[in-house]
Amino acid sequence: MNEVLVLYYSRQGSTAALARQICRGVEAIPNMQARLRTVAPITATTQRLDPPVPDEGPPYATHDDLVQCCGLILGSPTRFGNMAAPVKYFLDGTSALWLSGALAGKPAGVFTSTQTLHGGQESTLLSMMVPLLHHGMYLVGLPFTEAGLSDTRSGGTPYGASHVAALTAHGELSEHESALARALGTRVAALADRLATRA
Repeated sequence: MNEVLVLYYSRQGSTAALARQICRGVEAIPNMQARLRTVAPITATTQRLDPPVPDEGPPYATHDDLVQCCGLILGSPTRFGNMAAPVKYFLDGTSALWLSGALAGKPAGVFTSTQTLHGGQESTLLSMMVPLLHHGMYLVGLPFTEAGLSDTRSGGTPYGASHVAALTAHGELSEHESALARALGTRVAALADRLATRA
């Protein structure tokens, strides 16, 4: 069974909700499984605040998770048009994987959530792509052949799945946001499966 790592940080639950939909999309591909992981919060001095295991939710990601999985889908809420500090802190610690080329040739996608419609979704998605390009990963987006991309009145971009919390009751994902998140998971998993069978 091949696994795609769905790795995210979430404070209010919206990014976590996207991650769960993405996992459903990954597992729509036969012989593919999602490995759901999160990153630890950090302080202003970039010290991890976490116990070794979170009190609830998925485990914290390790570098082994990145190495063992055949694809990555990375998510973060928006912080002033950029990824959240805990995600950046985790990625900044992957230089040994970069030196070894451990992630080169693996597919990757990105996702985000914002409070407002113009909260910096696309720049956040692009900010997460940059380190993945440095790792030599193949980036997967959402083409306009996905009907929800043209129909959505909330989240969803060609760069990756997204959610706008202020537009729905209790920050729940809209139907289009959920469908696009699943589509992203399916697209990354399908490419990972094709690449694995050719190896």
